[in-house]
Amino acid sequence: MLNILWPIFILLSFIYALISGKINEVNNGIFSSVQDAVELSITFLGTICLWNGLMEIVKRTTLIEKLTKVLRPLVHFLFPELKKNETAKQEISMNMIANILGLGNAATPLGLKAMKTMQKENPKKDTLSNSMMMFIVLNTASIQLIPTNVIAIRSSLNSQNPTSIIIPVWIATIIAAIVGVFCTKLIIKKVK
Repeated sequence: MLNILWPIFILLSFIYALISGKINEVNNGIFSSVQDAVELSITFLGTICLWNGLMEIVKRTTLIEKLTKVLRPLVHFLFPELKKNETAKQEISMNMIANILGLGNAATPLGLKAMKTMQKENPKKDTLSNSMMMFIVLNTASIQLIPTNVIAIRSSLNSQNPTSIIIPVWIATIIAAIVGVFCTKLIIKKVK
């Protein structure tokens, strides 16, 4: 759908610029946006390299195992269908840890891997299992201790205090996760 909407918006913008005589402003806007995009990409690249490097160090230590053990009771509560599937539980825990640390780019492949593992045990291949629904809700809420992407964007835009977003992000993501888990548990109970 976005593949259709974006070209339409771009085309309408050019037509409006031609009609209103502001084609030079559109041209200038394009080049300044390209420059901003490159600067933002470089900022993101540095941030992503830093956090992915830290995550790689953490993977090679016992810290991931310790964090997974800490999350085990929560994972058991949220995903009761996965009692015997230790692989899926570990992949879910890794994804949650990556999200908590603000490593959305590292969390995505881990999340896809967890979904594939859960799909293997899913009896209805064309329907999401309860565990898969809960996992999607948790990923959407994405509780984060350090919202690295938002901080990187704010830094690239010369924010006076780019980290001032941390406490509001904690509040928003925790509330979103609690409401999402509560609603998902209610829906799962009603469907049973």
